[in-house]
Amino acid sequence: MKTKKLLVGAMAASVLAVASQSVLAHGGATGIVKERMDGMGVMKEAMKVLTPMMQGKVDYDADVVRDRAGDISQHAGTTMTKLFPEGSTDAPSEAKLEIWQDWENFAALAEQLRVMADGLAAASDNGLMMAGNAPAGSGMMTGQGGTMMGSGMMGGQGAGMMGTGMMAGQGAGMMDFADMPADGVFTMMGQVCSACHTRFRAEK
Repeated sequence: MKTKKLLVGAMAASVLAVASQSVLAHGGATGIVKERMDGMGVMKEAMKVLTPMMQGKVDYDADVVRDRAGDISQHAGTTMTKLFPEGSTDAPSEAKLEIWQDWENFAALAEQLRVMADGLAAASDNGLMMAGNAPAGSGMMTGQGGTMMGSGMMGGQGAGMMGTGMMAGQGAGMMDFADMPADGVFTMMGQVCSACHTRFRAEK
């Protein structure tokens, strides 16, 4: 359980650090760039609330988890991608040209984020694995250096990207997420965020 807690903490810290940098860079943003940065800010605030809860540092509240997961879902998927029209790279945008050069993968990650956020909402009543609340048959297990397995998730593929079984609509239905502990889904969602930031966000 200690390894699992450290994994959740490390993933969340990475996502929050990137999100915090993005929010600080919002000064001077206008138009569509400001709109998408504002959306990223909403997701950053949701992660800021969820992270200590998933680490067991504050009391777990299923209603808060559902609400914050909903915030992330509302700003992911097509809501996110429509805010990236081709050529919208005016400063202080941190969008890489790779977004439009590899639009299919960018859109797939945005949709995965939406699916994961909806999955977190569905899993919210399950509580935390570290608290011994993992439902029987959830397919989640720790070991082998803290790698989480199950539901088609495979480590070691690029920068934390999900295995093909976790692609939206490919064997990762909401029923799967609803049977998992919330912190397991949260960690997977964080991997999607990290994969997108690594490939498509410019370092400042």
